[in-house]
Amino acid sequence: MFIIGVLVLLSNSGSSQSTKEEIYTDFVLSQKRAALYKDLHERMIGKTCTLILDSNSEYKFESACSSISQFLFTGSDVDSLFKKMFDQYDHLQDETKGSLLEAVYAVTTKKYLSNIREILTSENDPKLFSMCAAYLYRNNSSANNGGFLKTKLIKKFPRYDTIPIVSELEKYLSFHHTWSLEKMPDISQLFLYQRTTKQKIIYSFQRWNRDYPGLAIIQNADGSFVRQAGGKLMVFEQLARSGSDLPYFITNGSTPQGVFSIQGIDVAHNLFIGPTPNIQMIMPFEFGWKKFFFDRWQPSMDSLELYLQLLPSSWRNYQPMMESWWAGKIGRTEIIAHGTTIDPEYFKGKPFYPLTPTLGCLCAKELWNTTNGHLLLSEQFNLITAFLSTAGTTGYLYVINVDDQERPVSRGEVESWINQFEKKNKL
Repeated sequence: MFIIGVLVLLSNSGSSQSTKEEIYTDFVLSQKRAALYKDLHERMIGKTCTLILDSNSEYKFESACSSISQFLFTGSDVDSLFKKMFDQYDHLQDETKGSLLEAVYAVTTKKYLSNIREILTSENDPKLFSMCAAYLYRNNSSANNGGFLKTKLIKKFPRYDTIPIVSELEKYLSFHHTWSLEKMPDISQLFLYQRTTKQKIIYSFQRWNRDYPGLAIIQNADGSFVRQAGGKLMVFEQLARSGSDLPYFITNGSTPQGVFSIQGIDVAHNLFIGPTPNIQMIMPFEFGWKKFFFDRWQPSMDSLELYLQLLPSSWRNYQPMMESWWAGKIGRTEIIAHGTTIDPEYFKGKPFYPLTPTLGCLCAKELWNTTNGHLLLSEQFNLITAFLSTAGTTGYLYVINVDDQERPVSRGEVESWINQFEKKNKL
C-alpha cells in the first residue's frame, strides 16, 4: 500500500468513523503540511545530497529517492543526489539501486539516458534490468528500439520465459504500443456477464496515459448500477497512477489492469492514506485462491481458467486484462482503493491535480479543511457509502484502460456505455 521508506508514519490520529462529518486527522492541518514540506526538502533531500555516500548513509539516500518518487521533486539537490548515486551504483544494495531507478523514472525522461544505458549493459538483476529497459523504451518506443532492448534482454536472460518479470517485460516491449491503440471489447458484454458471478463489481475506467484521472462506477449484485435518488448514475473520481508511473509489472508501478478481489472495508493507520475507510483488495497469487475466488474455488480447479471465467468470452483474449494476473505472479501485493491526505499542491500543474498519486493503488479525490482537519470533499467516502448501500462487503474490481485519449475519463462517456447497455437489454 502507501508505504514510503522512512516516511511510514503510523498514528492513531485517525480512527474508524461512521459519518463524513466525523472523519478527522490533524495530519492535514496547514502547520503540519508546512512542517512536512520543510522536512522533505531540507532534511530528506537537501541534507542527504551533501553527505558522502557510503554504507552508513546509504539508507538516507534510499529514503530520499522514495520521497522524490512520491512527491515528484526536482531541482539541483535532486540532480546532485542522483549523480552521487550513479557514481556509486555498483556499490549500492539492490534495494537502493531500485529506489534510484524508480526516482529517476518518476521525475526525468531523457536526462539520464546515458547512465541508464550503461547500467542496462551490466545489470544482471531481472527487476533492475527491467526498470532500465522501461526507462529507455518510454523515451523511444519505436520498433527499432524495442527490438534492440529485446535483443539485450534475450542475451542477458536466455531463459527469460522462466523469469516472470523479464517475460512480462518482453511482452511489454513487443505489444504495449499496439495494445494502447487497440479498441477495448464491447463493454456491454462485461456488464451483462456480471449476472454469472452475481457479485458486486466496481469498474474503474482509466486512460492508457495514467496522468489523466479515471472514473469508477458500481454494479450491484442484482445487475443494477448505483444511482442517486433521482436516477443519476453515481461516478467516482479515481487516479490509477503511481508516483513513478512505472509499468504495471514493476513494484510501485501504476495500477495494473485486470481483476482484483474485494475482501471488505477497513480503515488504515497510515497517515498518507488517511482515516477514510478503504476498499481492501487482493491480487491473483497474493493469498490462497479460495480467498480470491470466494466459494467458486475448488482445489481441483485451474486458477487461470477460473480467472478467465470472471470475464465474458469476448474479453478473454484481450491481453490487457491479464495485467493483474501477471503482476501478482511477479509479486506485486497490497493494492487497495483508498483516499488521501497528501497535499495536492505538490502536484499543481499536473494533469491529475488535485488528485494525488500513490505507490500503485487506486486513489480517490479527497480535499481537506486545513484549519480544522475535517473533510471538505471525499470521492472515497462517497464510493464506500455507495458500495455499502446494498448488502455485502465483497466482490470484484475491474481496472480497464478504455482508450488513449489525453483527457480525464468523463461522466458523459460512462453514461453513454450504461445507457446503450440498458437500452439494448431493456433494463
